[in-house]
Amino acid sequence: MLKKVIFPVIFTILAYGFWVSPDFKEIAAGVAIFLFGMLFLEDGFRAFTGGILERLLKNSTNKLWKSLSFGIVTTTIMQSSSLVSVITISFISAGLITLVAGIGIIFGANIGTTTGAWLIAGFGLKVKISAYAMPMLVFGIILAFQKSKYLKGIGSVLAGLGFLFLGIHYMKEGFEAFKDSFDLAAFAVEGYAGLFLFAGIGTLATVVMQSSHATLVLLLTALAANQITYENALALAIGANVGTTITAIIGSLSANVEGKRLAGAHLIFNVVTGVIAIVFIHQFVAAVEYFSGIFGIPEGDYTLKLAVFHTLFNVVGVLVMVPLITRLADFLCKVFVMPADDIIEPRYLSNAAIEFPDTVIESVRKETLHLFDTAFELMAHGMNLHRTQILESEDLEKTIDEDREIIDFDLEGLYESKVKVLYSAIIAFISRSQAHLPSDFSESLYRIRQAASDIVESVKDVKHLRKNLTKYMLSDNEYIRGEYNNLRYRMASILKEIHKLRHTDVAELESMELDELKVELEQSLREMTQSVDGLLRDQLITPNMATSLLNDSAYAEHVSRKLVSCAQAMLASHDVLVAEAEEEIILDKEEIKTLAGLDAT
Repeated sequence: MLKKVIFPVIFTILAYGFWVSPDFKEIAAGVAIFLFGMLFLEDGFRAFTGGILERLLKNSTNKLWKSLSFGIVTTTIMQSSSLVSVITISFISAGLITLVAGIGIIFGANIGTTTGAWLIAGFGLKVKISAYAMPMLVFGIILAFQKSKYLKGIGSVLAGLGFLFLGIHYMKEGFEAFKDSFDLAAFAVEGYAGLFLFAGIGTLATVVMQSSHATLVLLLTALAANQITYENALALAIGANVGTTITAIIGSLSANVEGKRLAGAHLIFNVVTGVIAIVFIHQFVAAVEYFSGIFGIPEGDYTLKLAVFHTLFNVVGVLVMVPLITRLADFLCKVFVMPADDIIEPRYLSNAAIEFPDTVIESVRKETLHLFDTAFELMAHGMNLHRTQILESEDLEKTIDEDREIIDFDLEGLYESKVKVLYSAIIAFISRSQAHLPSDFSESLYRIRQAASDIVESVKDVKHLRKNLTKYMLSDNEYIRGEYNNLRYRMASILKEIHKLRHTDVAELESMELDELKVELEQSLREMTQSVDGLLRDQLITPNMATSLLNDSAYAEHVSRKLVSCAQAMLASHDVLVAEAEEEIILDKEEIKTLAGLDAT
């Protein structure tokens, strides 16, 4: 509804401006070219987000100072706090970094984005940068047509910088011509009323253009042409800082609860920082004069002073908010509450992650683990066991032998409302993501998708098992009861082992443990067949019992194999080199049968 109102208003204002002044056309064209350059720049850096930037982010946020540094450095390099915000939201949504680390990155990005004002004020407005724009555009477009993903990325970055410089040039030229026919400075407003008014204008301009950089360039060029006063320019800079949160807010709309918490932190930080800057404006102006004297900035160079102010109030905002970062995270956790456990929703699948391959893989893997946890409870209850019995029992076999409690629950209904809901969400997310994934990620995604399918098939098999398993675990015939308890023990022990392996950091250990499970599984299957033959021969169980046991043993075997297979996929590394090493370690079928004492042929 809001878009339906905003767009006609913008087009009407632009049409009126074009009609009133030809110089306004040059300014508007400069803004458009600048924003187009921002799009190129972001697309260029996205070419390097197929693992490099994601791994750097994951390894650079384990401490708060690292998170702050990462936000400053990456935003300085990319000159796009929007891209850093979107990547951070996607990583939080995927559960790769903590909320506190994400908030630290956002704080750092606010300092990093101030470097843009320095570049524009110190270089862009004092040099004929259109001369640099043309070569960048030429070489950038040539590289953009190359087949290599990284050459295309470099080409887009160069073309983006070229368009940025060209946009600044046109805005500068437009304001220089504009001042001869129309003096915006005549509309300056004094005092706090002017500060709040122009801060609001700066916020609105940034919301419309979706770029605080574009707003800063606009106000710096206007200030250089004496079209706005220095005081009003300070207020516009504050407003641009608040308005830039719209990108994080829009990015969080398709994110999960964690993504929304980060967007909330971004909004709170920028609003608090803006209020501090307005309330203590006179102190900040005095500080700007002090630092300008130290750095040798001329008295009348208000564009560089604006850059000093922009950096100063963002740094003060970070210094004020960093000690409160844990409390801020706790507050946001109370405002944006995780869905209740009885309401099953995907936790890690976010549209914000789709454009970043590593994040897609990790999101699907974590959601598949979430599916496994949900299925674990259903399978445990399907075997008439509680999750705590499986995970906490020191002698699981004895616990199962002594347990004769029937758990009354709707397995079919819970399968439909929980397992099927999560599995459908995983499949839909994978389908949406595939168009954005490079081919070298497809194999990892396929393995995880197969793991999710194995989990679903395991729950279905437990549904088939449940009727006879419940019947015979209460039987007076100790032999058939013992055999069905063996089936329960086999499946429960695999669930317990997978749960334990989830907390193992050594990939080789995981692979060897899973191979041991496979060998034990082959051995137990052989023992089960021999046991049924002996019991039937000695007439200790009836032929009907033996038939049921053999059929159900096949279901239990299927469940066990599927669980081990899905664990292999869920717990495997998705780094290509590590994955290849794991493949070398994993036993093949013939080796497993040989170790189990079976004929490999």
